[in-house]
Amino acid sequence: MSDIEAPLVRPKRKKIWVDYFVQFRWIVVIFVVLPISATLYFLTYLGDVWSEMKSYEKRQKEHDENVKKVIKRLKGRDAAKDGLVCTARKPWIAVGMRNVDYKRARHFEVDLSAFRNILKIDKDRMIARVEPLVNMGQITRVTIPMNLSLAVVAELDDLTVGGLINGYGIEGSSHVHGLFTDTVEAYEIVLAGGELVRATRDNEYSDVFYAIPWSQGTLGFLVAAEIRLVHIKEYMKLTYIPVKGDLQTIAQGYMDSFAPRDGDPTKIPDFIEGMVYSSTEGVMMTGKYASKEEAKKKGNKINNVGWWFKPWFYQYAQTALKKGEFVEYIPTREYYHRHTSSLYWEGKLILPFGDQFWFRFLFGWLMPPKVSLLKATQGEGIRNYYHEMHVIQDMLVPLYKVGDTLEWVDREMEVYPIWLCPHKVFKQPVKCMINPEPGFEYDMRQGDTEDAQMYTDVGVYYAPGPVLRGEVFDGVEAVRKMEQWLIENHGFQPQYAVSELDEKSFWRMFDAELYEHCRRKYRAIGTFMSIYYKSKKGKKTEKEVREAEQAHLETAYAEVD
Repeated sequence: MSDIEAPLVRPKRKKIWVDYFVQFRWIVVIFVVLPISATLYFLTYLGDVWSEMKSYEKRQKEHDENVKKVIKRLKGRDAAKDGLVCTARKPWIAVGMRNVDYKRARHFEVDLSAFRNILKIDKDRMIARVEPLVNMGQITRVTIPMNLSLAVVAELDDLTVGGLINGYGIEGSSHVHGLFTDTVEAYEIVLAGGELVRATRDNEYSDVFYAIPWSQGTLGFLVAAEIRLVHIKEYMKLTYIPVKGDLQTIAQGYMDSFAPRDGDPTKIPDFIEGMVYSSTEGVMMTGKYASKEEAKKKGNKINNVGWWFKPWFYQYAQTALKKGEFVEYIPTREYYHRHTSSLYWEGKLILPFGDQFWFRFLFGWLMPPKVSLLKATQGEGIRNYYHEMHVIQDMLVPLYKVGDTLEWVDREMEVYPIWLCPHKVFKQPVKCMINPEPGFEYDMRQGDTEDAQMYTDVGVYYAPGPVLRGEVFDGVEAVRKMEQWLIENHGFQPQYAVSELDEKSFWRMFDAELYEHCRRKYRAIGTFMSIYYKSKKGKKTEKEVREAEQAHLETAYAEVD
């Protein structure tokens, strides 16, 4: 290992008052956040049940009335007097980790809180038509009893359709179907002028269709989406495969687990995820749908991971490192939401004893705390502390660069566990915000197909090793380095996370052409905040945003690198 690649030697960091507040934050979580979270979960469940009791006709009628209210509200805006348009949702309600500081400036609110119904499950077309605030827990509760599912179901119950479309959504089936937005067949959008349009791949609004993903709601208001359904079975047959060696060996074991080198499609699993527990150990999990009859055959093990007292899934999977490879069957819906109770492994930092059996047995039914409430109960000091001493980032990189990415994270951040989830980046008829590497179809590396390059989400969520050891760690500088590394390696950073990118670098990472074309064509400029200013760190004033928008109208949006 060269001197440049050697692990950094860091001095000890002196503790400040925020360290102690974070250390004992579990007291607030136990006595305030968890009880309120459980109450809100129950009330949301009752609301979902009430919605499901209504006929599709009644839900559609309510939807039409709510759309009319949005249109009326937008048309009643005085652009000269009112601020830029955004939703009326409170900033702390968003699941993402970045600060929603843009709402601190003067703005014009439009209430979308009523858009939380499943409008129709069309078994003939294999389409679910849903409103943007429908979440993953709600949709799986309805579709799975029909042996149907969205093609891509994000793991956490609270993630909404609108957030996954305007932002970023992935699951263990994304190596087959792509990202969440790749499974959407149509968007219903209210544009800046109050026009309701339906955008598909091949109609007059196809440019909007391809521009909506990753746009963060800056082109218009999403009021409904038609999403592809797939047939499923009652259980997931899950194989746990331990991999040991250096990080390049672990990366190769991960690639081989779902992208067979001989290209045999029968060896491709329905689901795949990997968890890297250290620089020398990881576990890959491959899943295949299985019928109830198969799962209940004599000798097969069924594991109901959804019970409140069960071990947190990431810790249970880690046992494969000692037990060796093993197979079990998990009820499909419980598998989909396997990381919900522990929020992947963030729950260990929030509640250090939350993984203990006594806590799981007595209080596990209260888990997880709502991310929105965790954000609401932290002040400015705590929020800044997490930005500097904690990492929640997803690094989307070409599959063949996974090993290099793991080595970079180990060297610069030293965060474990690391989540691995592959996904296709399709070659679209137009250039979108994210695109595969130019010429990938000629190289055809492991996992690639003619129409898509295989990428991987390298999920980095936890306190870095230096922070856990009480050493100095510059989280801001680490994120800057990470973003630069992604740009140099044709990678992408989902915008829910904290970003340190300046505007020029932002548009080096993402492609601006189609997005800016739609911003101008559909008069979003001057109505909705641009995606960079919505995503950038720090407070934004309306004057700052308007001046930047005007500059964009007069000049090119980004230099071509």
